[in-house]
Amino acid sequence: MQETILFPVPQGFRTFVTNLGIRDTTDDFSCVVSEVKCTAAGVFTQSRFVGPSVTISRRHIENGQAQAIATISKNANVANGAVGLADAEEVIALISAETGIAIDNILLASTGLIGHRYPMENIRKGLSNIKQQFLPADFSAIARAIMTTDTVSKLFVRQVGKATLVGVAKGVGMIEPNMATLLTYFFTDAAIPSDRLRPMFRTVIDKTFNCLSIDTDTSTSDTAIILANSLAGEVNEEEFTHALEDIARNLVYMIARDGEGSTKVIEVTVDQAATYAQAKRVAKAIVNSPLVKTAIHGADPNWGRVAMAIGKCSDDTDIDQQRVVIRFGNLQVYPSEPKPDILDRLKAIMADEKVGVHVSLNTGKASATVWGCALSEGYVKLNSQYST
Repeated sequence: MQETILFPVPQGFRTFVTNLGIRDTTDDFSCVVSEVKCTAAGVFTQSRFVGPSVTISRRHIENGQAQAIATISKNANVANGAVGLADAEEVIALISAETGIAIDNILLASTGLIGHRYPMENIRKGLSNIKQQFLPADFSAIARAIMTTDTVSKLFVRQVGKATLVGVAKGVGMIEPNMATLLTYFFTDAAIPSDRLRPMFRTVIDKTFNCLSIDTDTSTSDTAIILANSLAGEVNEEEFTHALEDIARNLVYMIARDGEGSTKVIEVTVDQAATYAQAKRVAKAIVNSPLVKTAIHGADPNWGRVAMAIGKCSDDTDIDQQRVVIRFGNLQVYPSEPKPDILDRLKAIMADEKVGVHVSLNTGKASATVWGCALSEGYVKLNSQYST
């Protein structure tokens, strides 16, 4: 059994984790509740094939308030039509009946296989009489319970004045977020007004989780949520934003390192771009390229694949190959005078567990950094056997 790590936790939260028999004997249900209503913000997938959990949570968080987040792992409950929606609504109603929290203050997330109904008899049985089973918050247990194909749980904590901020995440595949990514939750006892929390959260998500890609596939269930219950009072918002972004970046790095079939983290920085959007677009083209990913996996010093990926951004007509500079780490590979050892030096850089690619476009002053991972034969093996 994995040992629980002790660390400061935000006050006023309680948690419940159990196995409902969704797919196997590991924990597959978790719920975090606050003693009081929280200001809340959420960012969700932009997929056109979302599950009921996303549909319901979007509706419930629209007023900027929530008091609980429940997660079912190993079953996404997507593509089940009206019966899938009814099942999700029943899960929330069961939690409401047990906790006394209003239905519209409960958020739900699901992750796992698509096209399979929840085993509702198991869920009804497992969620009966849970009111007394909520314990002082154990966010390590929450981080473990939301895992599917993750090999490690993902959690970070920061102090901001008298308040505590904790973030958890799960995800290693089907990650090319067009919002946030996978599942990630943040809990704090800081007092942050709703009209400040929403834009703050969205900005941080855009600079971190929206800059992550494992395999270019956008999940049907991506959910990012923050709950702030105000019990620790007001904090410096600049310090809080910095802590929130710091936790998010750490979680993103852990996800990239734990990516399905991942052997290395790839960090791509594009600077001297005309706009942030251009920098991010070019960086994503590089980190999403299967040829770049496989070259880095094999430490093959074929830097031309990065040039190819930049060239795919054909709508960016201000990009001129004569002005572009490409580096791996501190080694400039383009433009470069022919050097007999350059490929050997590049191969050594690409053999590291973290490979940094740096591109200067020389079209402006904007920059962006994105994260991804090298993909190996392990990615194909895992995903060719996922449902079996």
